[in-house]
Amino acid sequence: MDGAPRDSFDLEEFLPYRLCVAASRVSREFADRYRREFGISIAQWRVLAHLSQAGAVSVREIHACVDMDKSKVSRAAAQLQSAGHITKRENARDRRLVELSLTPSGQDLLAQLIPIAQTYHQELRARLSGTDRELAQALIRLAD
Repeated sequence: MDGAPRDSFDLEEFLPYRLCVAASRVSREFADRYRREFGISIAQWRVLAHLSQAGAVSVREIHACVDMDKSKVSRAAAQLQSAGHITKRENARDRRLVELSLTPSGQDLLAQLIPIAQTYHQELRARLSGTDRELAQALIRLAD
């Protein structure tokens, strides 16, 4: 790269880089809030949140929706099961798959986490000052 002109590529203006940095910072910022109070990881939060919306699903389905390694989803699910927040049972249609679902304890935990998520969501919207709807629509298009 010694001979390449520095102004031919500006990393700070490179959209994939900026999106990755922003996503990491937002995720960490939000994680700091629920980790302090509830001691759960980002992966555990994503599993819980997905189960709250989807009902009983497999690790494979969560992996596909939350863009997280299957091994991370599996570890998070095992930790949540040990804590009594989710259950695992064999899928009736495909015995190779395990279905995860929330327990009453997991539902109670989510009831405490959701207000934290909603507050953080509102704070992010305020920081974006009116551009949040357009940004949200653009992010949805990119994720599809």
